[in-house]
Amino acid sequence: MEKPQPQCSTTSKELDGVSAKRENTNFEKSKKGLTSVRAIVFLLLWYFFSGCTLFLNKYILTYLNGNPTVLGAFQMLMTATCGFIQLYFPCGMYKPSSRLNKPPGFYQHMVLVGCFRFLTVVLGLVALNYVAVSFTETIKSSAPLFTVLISRFLLGEQTGLYVNLSLLPVMSGLALCSVNEVSFDLTGFIAAMATNVTECIQNVYSKMLISGDKFKYTPAELQFYTSIASIVVQIPATLLMVDFTGTERIHYKLMLCFIINGIFFHFQSITAYVLMDYISPVTHSVANTAKRAFLIWLSIIMFGNPVTILSGLGTVTVIAGVFLYIKAQEYDNDRLVSANLLHRKVTNITSKLAPIVDGGSTRHWSECFYV
Repeated sequence: MEKPQPQCSTTSKELDGVSAKRENTNFEKSKKGLTSVRAIVFLLLWYFFSGCTLFLNKYILTYLNGNPTVLGAFQMLMTATCGFIQLYFPCGMYKPSSRLNKPPGFYQHMVLVGCFRFLTVVLGLVALNYVAVSFTETIKSSAPLFTVLISRFLLGEQTGLYVNLSLLPVMSGLALCSVNEVSFDLTGFIAAMATNVTECIQNVYSKMLISGDKFKYTPAELQFYTSIASIVVQIPATLLMVDFTGTERIHYKLMLCFIINGIFFHFQSITAYVLMDYISPVTHSVANTAKRAFLIWLSIIMFGNPVTILSGLGTVTVIAGVFLYIKAQEYDNDRLVSANLLHRKVTNITSKLAPIVDGGSTRHWSECFYV
């Protein structure tokens, strides 16, 4: 009678699976990141369309006296239209999906993200109508602070001591900007802060959907379906907030700017979705911070907004604080990975050293290695 082979806690098949997973992970890491040419291209496109959208927003609201709600409605309408087109013509942005059925909760997810998109757009335009572009972008530079809080609340993610300490310069710099910015307005400040909250919730949720393990949403799906949901939510808000007696006076120049702005906003949104699939959240924060810093000073140069010395110091402090936050997060993540690896090694060794019970008889741990 053949002697039964002892069973180990970790079989060769499982070890092969772990090795394969590690190889796949390493392959994905080498494939993605800003070392990829495609990632750099979409990063630059994201920067470009963000700048075009931001400055055209300011031009429409300030110089053409456009209505923020109408502008937001046109943005959602254009993103829905262009998003529908890109469902069938990806334009090289992503690999089309061949699935026929939608996953459970698909439309619920789209409605939720669409509502946050609507709030983000409208609140951002309200803020832009009351305060300067530089002040709005400085407020948005504190997004990592809200991301930490929202991620902890929604995903249960915990942050380390260094990450929490790195948030202090972000908040202090924000206070300097708020007090000393010449164009400070309480309504604009509240709208900008509310934009931060809704945008961070939207980004965390969108990242979860576009990088899911079981089901990955394509950038065009997120763009089209969330825009449709946002439009549905926006209809009653538009009826309440827009004076339609004055819409008859909308001239062709303003209408053309609405359409062009909507196209810019579509490409800003979809390039951000595409970029999310290439880079990690930490890298995305770095890129977003650099983008905001660039837009802050570009807006000062283009619009000639007066900025005090303390306000400029506050801007620098916010940006420096965000970079400190990013480095602290990297440090905490490295410590967490090292701790997990150590825990796995200890667990593996402990399981091998433990006696193995087979058919009522106790065998030594070394028999695990016999074939």
